[in-house]
Amino acid sequence: MEQIELVVAGARAAYNLGKSRPLEFRVQQLKALERMLFEKKEEFSLALKKDLHKNEFAVEIYEMSGILNEITLAVNKLPEWAAPEHVSKSMMTLMDSVYIHREPLGVVLIIGAWNYPLALIIQPLIGAIAAGNAAIVKPSELSVNTAQLLGNLLPQYLDKELYPVINGAVEETTELLKQQFDHIFFTGSTAIGRVVMEAAAKHLTPVTLELGGKSPCYVDGDCDLDVACRRIAWGRYANCGQTCIAPDYILCDKSIQDEVVKKISAAITEFYGADPQQSPDYGRIVNQRHFKRVMSLLEGVNVAYGGQSDEAELYIAPTIVTDVDPDSRIMQEEIFGPLLPIVTAGSADEAIGFINKRDKPLALYIFSHNKKLIKRMIAETSSGGVTANDCMIHYTVDTLPFGGVGKSGNGAYHGKFSFETFSHRRACVLKSLGMEKVNSIRYAPATDSKQKWTLWLMRKRGGSAKK
Repeated sequence: MEQIELVVAGARAAYNLGKSRPLEFRVQQLKALERMLFEKKEEFSLALKKDLHKNEFAVEIYEMSGILNEITLAVNKLPEWAAPEHVSKSMMTLMDSVYIHREPLGVVLIIGAWNYPLALIIQPLIGAIAAGNAAIVKPSELSVNTAQLLGNLLPQYLDKELYPVINGAVEETTELLKQQFDHIFFTGSTAIGRVVMEAAAKHLTPVTLELGGKSPCYVDGDCDLDVACRRIAWGRYANCGQTCIAPDYILCDKSIQDEVVKKISAAITEFYGADPQQSPDYGRIVNQRHFKRVMSLLEGVNVAYGGQSDEAELYIAPTIVTDVDPDSRIMQEEIFGPLLPIVTAGSADEAIGFINKRDKPLALYIFSHNKKLIKRMIAETSSGGVTANDCMIHYTVDTLPFGGVGKSGNGAYHGKFSFETFSHRRACVLKSLGMEKVNSIRYAPATDSKQKWTLWLMRKRGGSAKK
């Protein structure tokens, strides 16, 4: 474990030399990362197929494309993002230079997740590099093939001292968390998020926690059920349901429950054929422990569709569960697998109440033609993000912050938000040593006249808000 301490110290030493700060260096490293993804695409595809049964389409769409778009954006926008941001002044600072300077936080730790083991480690790394930090990269050990590949390839393309990779399991992560960092970025479960936050608190280290939770999907009777059910089926069963923003359960009126089951079932057959186990487009559970955990959620519930499994192949069929008791175990924890419970709610009011009684989710999905209802549900609930009449699409928009709220996480990233997450916004006022007569009115001894003039000078231009 001494090795980990040396690696972190090495990154700190390289950062303190100023290696990561020049914009030209940051751009060069980002382009090297891009080159790695293009040159080693086949190797990443093979590793992801071994880890999660992802085919070439899934690798391209769900792993590669978002990363490459983020790199292009960061390279093109970095001079603009890093430039001083001049802000409005008070009368007292009217003749001064007043601006926000963005500086790197220092040495950061990025802990990735296993479900999208390439995207969820490289996307935050892009932000860390763009902002000028050194970054220790810790891939998830559960996606073992992708983790090993990252450990082999990143040092070949990026600066080895500034961006080292630490592979390993609980022991290595525990040792890493004992080290002092300037920021920790963690993607994973709420339970491990608590461990990370507790370790960070010992050093007063700020954290970004990208967690999860049970993301509700409200289906209004007034919507195109055919389209809604196809989109829900896509969102739920992509990556075998192992997506933090997948719709975790459906809320709908009992009168349309059977129709929802029928139409989602039809979409499953359309996507994966009569036997999804034979489909090249359908994924697998990451390991046996998670297989057993997901299967245990089916105990005592009414399976309306699917339910088949093959432990040797880590296969669980796309499954729908109906008439779910809100207090059942399947409704107490994030499923993170291909099971879709349906809870009946007699009205939008009931659905809003149901959502608000539970922890704030990472995402909220609303299917309805009624725009007033959609806006009302957004106004009267809380979640990390919202997509209406589709699933997961808000994740793909790099001008939107992606992150959770409450127990679904804190902090956000993607696009400029990644750069901001890994930057300190430093307040700067540059004065001259002139105009001392004006400045001296704030000095002792105090007089009524000095008080009056000082208060006037401290006002914001545009006058008082007082009417």
